[in-house]
Amino acid sequence: MTETQAEPGSTSTAVADFGIDNTQRSFGQAVGDYGARLRGGQLGVLPALGGLAVLFIFFATQSSDFLTLGNLSNLLAQGAGTVVIGMGLVFVLLLGEIDLSAGTASGVTAAIFALHLSTGGNLLGKMGLAVFLITIAGLLLAAVMAVLTRLWVAAVPAVLAAGIMIIGVPANPWVEILLAICFGTAIGCLTGFLVARVGIPSFVVTLALFLAWQGVVLQYIGEGGTLGVGDGVLFEVANGNLSTGLSWLLLVLVAGGYAAVVLTRHFGRLKRKLVAQPTSLVLVKVGAVVVFGAIGTYLLTLNRSLNDSITISGVPYVVPIVLFLLVLGTFVLDRTRYGRHVYAVGGNAEAARRAGIDVRKVRMSVFVIASTIAAIGAIIYSSKVGSVDPQAGGGNTLLFAVGAAVIGGTSLFGGKGRVRDAVVGGAVIATIENGLRLLGEPAAVVSIVTGLVLLLAASVDALSRRRAPAGVR
Repeated sequence: MTETQAEPGSTSTAVADFGIDNTQRSFGQAVGDYGARLRGGQLGVLPALGGLAVLFIFFATQSSDFLTLGNLSNLLAQGAGTVVIGMGLVFVLLLGEIDLSAGTASGVTAAIFALHLSTGGNLLGKMGLAVFLITIAGLLLAAVMAVLTRLWVAAVPAVLAAGIMIIGVPANPWVEILLAICFGTAIGCLTGFLVARVGIPSFVVTLALFLAWQGVVLQYIGEGGTLGVGDGVLFEVANGNLSTGLSWLLLVLVAGGYAAVVLTRHFGRLKRKLVAQPTSLVLVKVGAVVVFGAIGTYLLTLNRSLNDSITISGVPYVVPIVLFLLVLGTFVLDRTRYGRHVYAVGGNAEAARRAGIDVRKVRMSVFVIASTIAAIGAIIYSSKVGSVDPQAGGGNTLLFAVGAAVIGGTSLFGGKGRVRDAVVGGAVIATIENGLRLLGEPAAVVSIVTGLVLLLAASVDALSRRRAPAGVR
């Protein structure tokens, strides 16, 4: 029997029916497919990367200080807080929801860890009995809400935070970081429960909490008060640097890990005769990461101090923090069942429910993730400025974080976005602010330009959705 006469169900028939699963595209075909996706409106992070390149060229030609090692290093630390909060908001935006309270929620976490640090762990003595008991009750209520939604992992941090407060654990930088993150998780439980279980629109819930958390920060710190974060570990988070040796080790781990994962996956697909990108294209991607990473590491390990008697070199600590969150968030969304559920609910909640996905649990979980990561952003931001005041998390904190995600390519309509979008978008916002400051422009101009860039990004998203096929909108 010839191949064309193969019986139904035979291997030959399977290959004929599903031949696309057994083909390898050429380099030209891969480039052509990418061009077709761009023409179809699937722009991804490309507009943000193009805008970032234009901004770098513009500011480099307008200011001689922009491309100095000191300024580039400062740029990394300057935008890290916004980037991190934006990473968490990507999860919320993927569901087509919004969290307007993420900024002030981060302010609450900053206030609580700074207060715990300044009092040596005696929060009861500083807060007073009434405020202390209300805070403990809020934490325990958050834990109950997590249990009711069967989000067991979120209940533990809320109870742990309450335990730290009740026991009066002595102040310690690592305890403060843990306390801030646990508070962030508890806040996410409260927000997520009201949205997912009670059914209040996220815009209303988070707008109300935006105002409420501002009051909580003011209550904790006091009007006109300021709490320092010390000059130790907490201060070094956004102001310290890795040693030269550790900087190069970081490059080896990141670039080597990326190369190992990408190449292993690629050759594994080839071995199983599945669709795969051209090997040459994969090698180009890996090579680009290694080369650009090596150049960046080399530049950051040079002495960038303006004082000959002081040496400042090494990759800033915020870089491995951001990279860790980027890798973790990307893995969760791309390689886990939970990540698939997030995209499914964001794409069509009713269809996801009928497929057996616990939509309420997923909806609550994204707010928990956003607030937890916002707490990490609060630690970075507080470390950068060296203190926490009643305005912590207010102002443009939220707007810049949402802007970072949207400018990077995450859709406001849900179902489309990656954690890396917040990194690229945050870089765009930080570059605009940094460059305009170097040019001596006032805060008004910075806000106007940033707002126009955000509007442009939202317009690109809306227009690209019109052109995209129905299945990828």
